[in-house]
Amino acid sequence: MVITAELTKAFAPTGVLRASLNMGNPVLANTDSTGQPYGMSIDLARALGAELNIPVELVVNKTAGKSVETMESGRADIGFFAIDPARGREIAFTWPYVLIEGFYLVRDADPITSNDQVDVAGKRVVVGKGSAYDLFLSRHLKQAEIVHAASSQAVVPTFIEQHIDVAAGVKQQLQMDTKGMKGVRLLPERFMVIRQAMGIAKDRGPQAALFLRHFVEKMKAQGFVKHSMTRHNIDGANVAPLGDADKDPLA
Repeated sequence: MVITAELTKAFAPTGVLRASLNMGNPVLANTDSTGQPYGMSIDLARALGAELNIPVELVVNKTAGKSVETMESGRADIGFFAIDPARGREIAFTWPYVLIEGFYLVRDADPITSNDQVDVAGKRVVVGKGSAYDLFLSRHLKQAEIVHAASSQAVVPTFIEQHIDVAAGVKQQLQMDTKGMKGVRLLPERFMVIRQAMGIAKDRGPQAALFLRHFVEKMKAQGFVKHSMTRHNIDGANVAPLGDADKDPLA
């Protein structure tokens, strides 16, 4: 697509491409010893800025919910979000660039051995408020009670401190937060695949959304996403297959 002044203004009305980051998912972004963000989201944001020939500003958020709020409020221009119909009311999504797995964590002493034993009356499941798996489980769990932790990083501490039956989250986050911890285990199968995509507010116009979809497909096809995952030592996630950039993934 031709990059016009109108398109550039749609992405960066302030003259700077402000990228909303979710630091609550270690697959997407982390901070180094100096507190500077790094990771796949940052790589893609800077690549998009280079494509549009505009500078990039990183807007750091601790949770997925805050990252969504930041963009919907107009304080950021693009973001990195799991595709979800609830978010799709305001955000135009690309096709996913990476697929991340959501898993359940339980105690060794708990008789639960499979996902279908979680949605039972009397069971409590803790999730990070506003996360992709919160939105998903809020629609799909019919009997178990959902307990909201303040963030994805707070899920395991809440699970332990409040003696909750099940913790739900991104597999890598759960593994990282329980490293060296005895008496807990992940259930053997994922309960969802989180389709992680880029997004832009729908009010920026259809051409901006179309350009962003084509950008993500190019980044996958050229191996940029795979290289970023390798460079940042991302395990347990997969580059998403190519999608039809001319179509809305939620259409």
